[in-house]
Order: sequence, then structure tokens, then C-alpha cells
Amino acid sequence: MDIHEKLKAAGLGWMDLNVDAIIAESASRKASPADVLARLLDGELEARRMRSVGRRLSMAKIPVQKSVADFNWAWPKKIDQDMVKDLLRLGFLKEKGNIVFMGGVGLGKTHLASAVAGEACDRNLPVLFTTAVEMVNNLQAATAVNGLQKAVRRYAAPVLLVIDELGYLPIDRKGADLFFQVISARHERASTVVTTNKAYKEWAATFAGDAALTSAILDRLTEKCSTVVIEGLSYRMRNKARN
Repeated sequence: MDIHEKLKAAGLGWMDLNVDAIIAESASRKASPADVLARLLDGELEARRMRSVGRRLSMAKIPVQKSVADFNWAWPKKIDQDMVKDLLRLGFLKEKGNIVFMGGVGLGKTHLASAVAGEACDRNLPVLFTTAVEMVNNLQAATAVNGLQKAVRRYAAPVLLVIDELGYLPIDRKGADLFFQVISARHERASTVVTTNKAYKEWAATFAGDAALTSAILDRLTEKCSTVVIEGLSYRMRNKARN
């Protein structure tokens, strides 16, 4: 069995593909055997990390992967850029803190939430991205087949859960209760990012007008929470705004 067969048998695919080139290049600069081994191991570990990150991204269900580097900071009339960039360092995850991106349509809330989710995936952390309506509909469907506990665990488990588009469509009383169950299950256990077009004082209208339940949701969500308020015109309407 030659070296390539042994590397394949050991599951060291990257090393199998690159060992000859690295040995040849290292010989030309008279690198030590320890240096050669270190380069091969570093390459294999990075390849495994990238495969793992790819799996995390696939499982996260981020609709469109976005980077903060692509965000147009000059467009919103109001946004705390320093706060957002600090949040992208993900320190809030250690504190089991939350983020709420709040503002009108077309101001980049989903873009920033996707960027946060992508950063967490890049650190090989479990992430799930959903919309508020999709989550509630899935929970209601699970209730109909006696699978609610399992469904709640699915949303409670990730280190980071992103709930997009809260407030765009109203949620009925049962849906509001299910939403609360998820927030309650994650409280002080894991971090949640919410994007919304509604100020906190308007959330009761989203949750079937139930002020008590809304208060309970807000109490848990905002206990350790960074609220990023974004103001301005929709970026998607920028061409019309110039006319």
C-alpha cells in the first residue's frame, strides 16, 4: 500500500491530493520534516473545517448568504454602524443575548441578520434561519400531529436562531402562544435574532392584540438584547427616490 492509498484509507483526502506538491516544494527550500508535516496537517484541518462550515450553512437555511462587506452603510438615514460591527464579532452568543433589527422595509434588516448567521456558521456553530410566519405555521402543523414538543426542540436547539419578518403578517392567538413557547425555550439558553418592521409598542397588534402575551415575549427577548434601529427609505426604491 503506497502513501496515497494509506492517506485515503485514513480519510485524509486533502493530504492525499496535496502531499506530492508540498513535499516537492518543501524539498526545494530545504524545509524540515516537521515543517512538511505541519503544513499537511494544517491543510487537512482547514479542509475539514470548510466542509463542516458548508454543512452548517446548508442546515442553517439562510435564503441568501450576505456579508456585511456588501452592506451600503451610506443609505440608511440612521444606523449604529459601530454597534452592528461589534455584534458581528458574536460576543453576544457567549452571553446568550439577542438582537432585534428594527426598521421599515428595504433597509437591510434581513441582510444584516443573514450576515450574523453566516458569521456563526463560519465558526462552525449550529444556526437556523426562518421567518416568523414559517415558524408558526410549522409549529401549528406539528401540533395537529402531536409533534409539537419535537418541533419546539428544533427551534430551541441551535446556538443561533434567526426569526425574520416579524410583524409583516399578523399572527393569531394560537400562533402567538407557539411563538412564545420558542422564545421561552431559548431564554437564557441560546441567542435569537429577530428582524421586524414594528416598534416594540406595536408588537401587540402582531400577536393577536394580546398585550399580556406580548409583554411576556418582550420580557424574555429584550432582557439581554441589542436593538438596532434602522431608519430611512427603502434601498430597493432608491432609483425612484432619485427621480
